[in-house]
Amino acid sequence: MILVVGGAGYIGSHMNKLLSGKGFKTVVFDNFSTGHREFVKWGELFEGDLSSEKDIDSVFKKYNIKAVMHFAASIIAPESVEDPLKYYTNNVRNTIQLLNAVLKYKVKRMIFSSTAAVYGDPEYTPIDEKHPTNPINPYGSTKLMIETILSDMSNAYNFSYVALRYFNAAGADPESEIGYHSESHLIPLVLDAAIGRRDEINICGTDYDTRDGSCIRDYIHVNDLASAHLLALDYLKKGGKSTSLNLGGGTGFSVREVINSAKRVTKKEFKVVEAERRPGDPPILIADSSKAKNILGWKPQYTNIDDIIKTAWKWHRKQFKNS
Repeated sequence: MILVVGGAGYIGSHMNKLLSGKGFKTVVFDNFSTGHREFVKWGELFEGDLSSEKDIDSVFKKYNIKAVMHFAASIIAPESVEDPLKYYTNNVRNTIQLLNAVLKYKVKRMIFSSTAAVYGDPEYTPIDEKHPTNPINPYGSTKLMIETILSDMSNAYNFSYVALRYFNAAGADPESEIGYHSESHLIPLVLDAAIGRRDEINICGTDYDTRDGSCIRDYIHVNDLASAHLLALDYLKKGGKSTSLNLGGGTGFSVREVINSAKRVTKKEFKVVEAERRPGDPPILIADSSKAKNILGWKPQYTNIDDIIKTAWKWHRKQFKNS
């Protein structure tokens, strides 16, 4: 049995679907603070909260957990600056409670949902795992803290982990059984403009030293993220050493390129406004994911931005068909 903590959320639900499709038995542990009940379509459901030691203990007592995939976290970087204690409580304290149960019930493997935010402002790009970790907000700091704790646990106990540092998760289940809700990321916002839920979309900064003046980011399809988790679990089962790995497409797309792709895919025109830069936005963030490819044998399937946006658009139309 695989425990999918936060399995009712965006990435966790796609992971749960993939695991179930591959024949794994799963149990989703979620408090539905940000997750969605309708996304739990596979496996068992245990409604609980990581802030409750009782809830955590109960799910480990009820099920024979062999591995944990941990997706539950607060993830909005600007909010983490405004309310850091929320992030240190939810992302660090509550995860430590989960890890205590992992040790208590002798679970030997964990896949941890980390983030490229652990690197902070890039000193160079593409960013590999040797890049210094210097987070610039509490969100990134909390993820790096858990990676440090996992590393110390791996050294001290009979326990192994893989921490997967995501770049920009994007897209949706190609079958549109699950997806995202009211995302604040670029692609859903652009699709909101295409479907008429927004009057316009802003390009925040048009004078960066990039090929078209707008920021470049690395978009990785949510199913490619899920496939990496599955490969990481297999890697640990075969005796792989604990490690942290980047997950990105390795090809950056600019804000303008994403907008133009959305126009091609949706066949819709919408208003685009050139706006001022946002403070703290690096010009380019691209992953070097060669370590994940070499160690796990991972190969992203969605490398074309149009293909990523097609899956998001299919879900967007289903979710907002009455808009």
